[in-house]
Amino acid sequence: MDTFDNLTRYKIFLSVAECKSISKAAAQLYISQPAASVAIKKLEESLNTTLFVRKSKGVSLTEAGNILYRSAKQALHLLSDTENTLRSAKNTGYLRIAASNVLCKFFLMPYLKEFTHKYPDTDVSITCTSSSQACSMVEKCTVDLALVAKPETLGMGRYYSLGLIEYIFACTPAYRQKLNCPNARVFEYGNIMLLNKDNGSRTHIDNYYAKNNIVPAHILEINDMDLLIEFAKMGIGISCVVKQFVEQELSTFSLMELELQKPVPPREIGFLYNDVQPFNPNILKFINRSL
Repeated sequence: MDTFDNLTRYKIFLSVAECKSISKAAAQLYISQPAASVAIKKLEESLNTTLFVRKSKGVSLTEAGNILYRSAKQALHLLSDTENTLRSAKNTGYLRIAASNVLCKFFLMPYLKEFTHKYPDTDVSITCTSSSQACSMVEKCTVDLALVAKPETLGMGRYYSLGLIEYIFACTPAYRQKLNCPNARVFEYGNIMLLNKDNGSRTHIDNYYAKNNIVPAHILEINDMDLLIEFAKMGIGISCVVKQFVEQELSTFSLMELELQKPVPPREIGFLYNDVQPFNPNILKFINRSL
């Protein structure tokens, strides 16, 4: 029992030995000189030996003190190294993520920011690609996690839903007024701005057109959702955008949503991962940001 009681005194002992002064050690440890003196005295009493020779200007180690100093320093360094190893074991590792450009910027970033702050020693890699390619990468285990629109079949994958995203057609009130036609005919007269064809969102919109027999007369293809929003705000045409991304513009009336008789169906998005062994624990740490 005495050995464990002395653990709190060894740090004081080491500091006194290295400072060669009880008062300097006390100042270094932010404790009072009497408290440091009492700790050394109790340590000597418990070991039934003298550890220091008291001098007019400081102290020096006795032979027994030197023996204890070497052992205590080695033991406490080993304990400190073990603590650091245990701490880093919780934070080390890797996480490979795939996501489309759109989902990466607007949905992945909050997760990424919080995860890297909480686990700074974990190596994270991001691959920006199409949702279909991201799903394939999960299946082949070339990434651990993908942020994608929910695939029709999950196969061996597991899916964590983040909810639905809505697609709308939006333009400035001035552009809508300039068209001077019913909403049902805006696709005949307006410049319709869409993401390019290698994007999952574009495939979703093309399927909507086909199902509803819509053939836009003037299509402007753009490879970035931000540009779709900016071009719409400039009054160039009507952009198909995710509604969650333009809530501020809609609330300030810099953009307006076109009311269609048959709205574009929403899409479910979420995280797809493979429950393979050995399982990467960083997957669940990333998804469940509160962990």
